[in-house]
Amino acid sequence: MPSPSPALSRPVSAPALRSWLLAARPRTLTASVAPVAVGTGLAFGAGAGRWGPALAALAGALLIQVGTNLSNDYYDFRKGADTEERLGPTRVTQSGLIAPRAVLGASGLCFAAATAVGLYLAAVGGWPVVAIGLASMLAGWAYTGGPAPLGYLGLGELFVLVFFGAVAVAGTVWVQALALPSATSLAALSVGSTATLLLTVNNLRDIETDRRAKKRTLAARFGVGFARAEYALFLALAFLAPVAAFWLGLSGPAALVSLAALPLAWPPLRLVLRERGAVLNRALAGTARMQLLHGLLLAAGFWAGGVR
Repeated sequence: MPSPSPALSRPVSAPALRSWLLAARPRTLTASVAPVAVGTGLAFGAGAGRWGPALAALAGALLIQVGTNLSNDYYDFRKGADTEERLGPTRVTQSGLIAPRAVLGASGLCFAAATAVGLYLAAVGGWPVVAIGLASMLAGWAYTGGPAPLGYLGLGELFVLVFFGAVAVAGTVWVQALALPSATSLAALSVGSTATLLLTVNNLRDIETDRRAKKRTLAARFGVGFARAEYALFLALAFLAPVAAFWLGLSGPAALVSLAALPLAWPPLRLVLRERGAVLNRALAGTARMQLLHGLLLAAGFWAGGVR
């Protein structure tokens, strides 16, 4: 493991707002916005949408993701995955922009605020919401924290597919409708797949540094070819799932409007299939833009065309 950085011991001046925004990783927050938007589209498409729970679900999802991002920033540095060789966007703990304890404390505050939002959602949706909230926060911490971090065991894709797909979409629908339309599973697969694309690009970019840090992501374990195939697979699932929902009669044809996001998928796919290293930061940004547009269009399609 790399020797500890001076960031652990040297005094850090009061961090600027810009540093905290960097720590929150706002460009990744499409992973929280998309499933809540799609879940809300499902709820309104089923005639049971409610704006209060929808907005609270969005706030809770964003708080949990920011808390997870901050926790990852801290633990990836402590475990030696983030070093001066890092190819991705700046991490505030590794770079010394914010003191490690402050980053960890801010993560805890985000999870505490998410808990406060969850109290309202639990009053609306009952015990399933309590289970969802606790599981989401525990998983957010366990992704890089604890004795057996999920992200270091190659379980990152499963974590993202479950929590940014199934849990987030179904939870958003439930707090509004207190029921789950049949289209929920395919909608969750579509949204979860787009979120998994972000992780796949990240792991492909960091494959060498992750191997040195013994962070055994699927890309680090099985190689570049596997990661590229994985990206192509999840991209196909993201766009085929709404088609399947329409074909099975679970949604109206309006859901197919999500296919209009396909042109945004080509540039990042081309980069993933051809490039390695820091240039994949462009693929990460392009994937996030595609994810957001895809999610918003799919939500609008479900809302306008109805679901069952």
